[in-house]
Amino acid sequence: MCKFAQSEVVTMNWDDLKIILAISRCGTMSGAANQLNVQHSTVSRRIKAFEKQLGTNLIRRSKGSYELTKAGSKVRDAARNIEKEILSVDGALLRKNDPLIGKLRITTISSLASTILMPMFSAFSKAYPQIDLHIMVSNSTASLANREADVAIRLSHSPPESLIGKHAVTVSSTVYGSSDYLTKHNKNDLKWLGATCCDYHKTWTKESCDIRTHQFNIDDALLTSAALREGLGVSYLPCCIGDTDPTLVRYCEPDPRFDLGLWILIHTESKHNARILVFRDYMISAIEKQQNTFTGKMKE
Repeated sequence: MCKFAQSEVVTMNWDDLKIILAISRCGTMSGAANQLNVQHSTVSRRIKAFEKQLGTNLIRRSKGSYELTKAGSKVRDAARNIEKEILSVDGALLRKNDPLIGKLRITTISSLASTILMPMFSAFSKAYPQIDLHIMVSNSTASLANREADVAIRLSHSPPESLIGKHAVTVSSTVYGSSDYLTKHNKNDLKWLGATCCDYHKTWTKESCDIRTHQFNIDDALLTSAALREGLGVSYLPCCIGDTDPTLVRYCEPDPRFDLGLWILIHTESKHNARILVFRDYMISAIEKQQNTFTGKMKE
């Protein structure tokens, strides 16, 4: 039972409340449908039925997306409170019974997920075969804050205070180019790629070269690696990516100013969730074993 107005009490279905939460977080019917793993038509039909039940509009279309009405915002707030309680109970039960079974959603960075982290994901999946691992790539913590994921692995100086974070390792970066390119070019005629994969790389590139526009631009670290292999110029890369590519060489040694922390982040309500905690601890241990690769410490 959830109080919707001062003069009435309305029985609300949790499935309907989840749809309101999904729409508020995704902004679209299709996004909500994907998040809930249902058809677009199901979301639309359930919303219409829910609005009819409450006797008021909950969402309105605005500039190609959906936003909540005043009534919809009240329902969303109630749904958030219920969600927190459910997560809290779920976490307590999981801690008590320790069932390492079910779905676990991880959001991380594409360049790390497909390179150094993938063997760790694979080993975890084999060690815990009853946990269904879902890996999603994004450079934003929004997917975690919006309940689209259970764990976020992020590069950051300061992760959000609303999340519980574990600093797993320091990730160093430096400037790379192909061996042939750096042999043929000196400091004065280096061509910098316009890297826009994250604000960090954009800022570092701006600090390191005089030009403000670039002839070749990319928005992903793996694309940067591919462009460097083609001899298109130089750019910053994490050492754990650049050093493991035999066709690339460092232009200079890593500068501590460009170090970032690799954080494993979870919801405060998930701090007792057994699946999440076992994954977090497993990854921290696995990452520590690769510390020299992340920090760019070259083998002697």
